[in-house]
Amino acid sequence: MTKKIAKVLAVVVLVLLVGCTGYVAVVAALSSRPVVLPALTGSHQVGRTAFEWTDRSRVDPLASDGGPRRLAVWLWYPATGSGEPAEYMPGLWRKQQFGGVVGWFETDFENIRVHAMADAPVADGRFPVVVLSPGMGFSAPQYTAIAEDLASHGYLVAGVTPTYSANVSVLDGKLVESTPIGNPQDLGGPALAEGNKLVDLWAADARFVAGQVANLTGRFAGRVKPGVAYLGHSFGGAASLEACRLDRSCAGAVDLDGTQFGGVVEQGLRVPYMILSSEDSCVTGTCGPKAANPDGEQAAAVSLVKASSGEAVRYVVGGARHFDFTDYAVYFLAPPISNLVGMGSIDGRRALAIENHCLAAFLDHAYRGTPLATLARGYPELTAA
Repeated sequence: MTKKIAKVLAVVVLVLLVGCTGYVAVVAALSSRPVVLPALTGSHQVGRTAFEWTDRSRVDPLASDGGPRRLAVWLWYPATGSGEPAEYMPGLWRKQQFGGVVGWFETDFENIRVHAMADAPVADGRFPVVVLSPGMGFSAPQYTAIAEDLASHGYLVAGVTPTYSANVSVLDGKLVESTPIGNPQDLGGPALAEGNKLVDLWAADARFVAGQVANLTGRFAGRVKPGVAYLGHSFGGAASLEACRLDRSCAGAVDLDGTQFGGVVEQGLRVPYMILSSEDSCVTGTCGPKAANPDGEQAAAVSLVKASSGEAVRYVVGGARHFDFTDYAVYFLAPPISNLVGMGSIDGRRALAIENHCLAAFLDHAYRGTPLATLARGYPELTAA
């Protein structure tokens, strides 16, 4: 999806360069300013490490060599002590930034500051697992604000970057880009079967990663609680719901503004799940006030709710659009690029504060049984579906 946006942005930027030289100079200065991700709201410090895991039980249907499925996974976790600050996106991961002239109109990833410490010691205790799946074209690092905050609340957050679907992944120190079959142009309407097939792959990725985290050794030995929750944005949200349906150890699932695909639409979930949507979406089953083209979104969402026996928590985030659920919410994006990307009228940091509050509250409810009655209190932007 990022590549498609970049093509449109390139045209806009060229026009701006020709007619608005002064504007470009101001934008260049603003894009070079440091950006610090939102402060952590939990009591734990946060560490971050990375893995490359191979699922030898599966042939990767997206790989041209017929090899096994390989995945890059970032793990954010409760930490202790002190350590070197982690880079937002080191090395080749930085290729996820808009390229060429368009990149001038976005915060330089080198100037984004995170809270995680690189490979810091793990805090004492045992922590629940959350598997995080990104939206189509995106990679796990682009959800750092969400992942860090959940880790500060005592969760092990494993971010999966879906190989050949993400525009950028890094395996064995090499750049791996998306392919047309892994990142198709359209997944709705006539392409529904294709979407259902791809969501199966992503759900299998998430379940594989959950198993890998559960069996971690070394510094993580004895630090992992049984069970798992699945969390995802956009297509990753659909994959998270489907992964939860298939995993008997699933405690709960979260879909952030993602149209639902796969068997879960007809078979539902038996455990609690939460759907947060933008104001121009119908993924909760109730269309937001600015929804313009629901297509099959509403039908899939209503089917999911009717088929589920698990508790459904569904809210629309007023003022939010699709990419307010990502780190884009805190990047500097020069207008009209921010509009083209899909940012809403809500302040980005406010959007992430609402989302992080909802995520921590819901996962505490799913894992620990804490009440949800006051979830929306103090957040007038939240409207129950």
